Amino acid sequence: MGRSGQSHILAIGGGSFRPSARHGFIEASPLLRYALDLSGQDRPRLGLLATATGDDAEWLLRMYGAFGAWDVEVSHLTVFPMPNVADPREWILSQDVIYVSGGSVANLAALWRLHGLDEAFREAWEAGVVLSGQSAGALCWHVGGNTDSFGPTLRTWADGLGLLPYSCGVHYNSDPQRRELLHRSVGSGELPDGYAADEGVALHYVGTEFIQAVTVHPGSYAYKVEHDGAGGAKEFRIEPRLLTS
Repeated sequence: MGRSGQSHILAIGGGSFRPSARHGFIEASPLLRYALDLSGQDRPRLGLLATATGDDAEWLLRMYGAFGAWDVEVSHLTVFPMPNVADPREWILSQDVIYVSGGSVANLAALWRLHGLDEAFREAWEAGVVLSGQSAGALCWHVGGNTDSFGPTLRTWADGLGLLPYSCGVHYNSDPQRRELLHRSVGSGELPDGYAADEGVALHYVGTEFIQAVTVHPGSYAYKVEHDGAGGAKEFRIEPRLLTS
């Protein structure tokens, strides 16, 4: 399958970056080191996407800075006002790891489909490119989850790329709307059974199989959420593996 020989997705509930000792800067957390290590490359090529923020230039610049001390080759793909590379598909397939930032997952999915990136990401995933991201960048690989793309009151969203046949919950312990709505959506059948992640926790899938959760926050967890057959949902806590810097 090339590269690492497997298809990996790392869906991060929150905590990809943390404040740096340098005032106003951020640094990548061990969750992103974990994603890069999955590529099996000594100096991985990391592709950044901030589609969900409207390709915000300041955020892209901050992400570049966050990897300044790491042995990694960083580039990015934007779609505003037009793609910044001649062939987005070729760029995606040339990366070892993709990282997708948070923001509006509904806008992200619409724009990716408009530009044919949804098909390119599936091809890359099947070829062994590690796909990762936080919040919107975690939800997008699943069938769906809940989102504030339409306003501060969360809505159920089921228009993801569907590489993973599950629902996904992000920011699970920091936003009180998240757990209740995911349970309702899974219980009603609007969303399939799935997985959720607290802040600082990432869900690791190989192919379409959930393998483990990893975390940078002791006391944070992942969860399996399943319908209970009676219009509700049941939740099982998953102990993540603690990553150190």
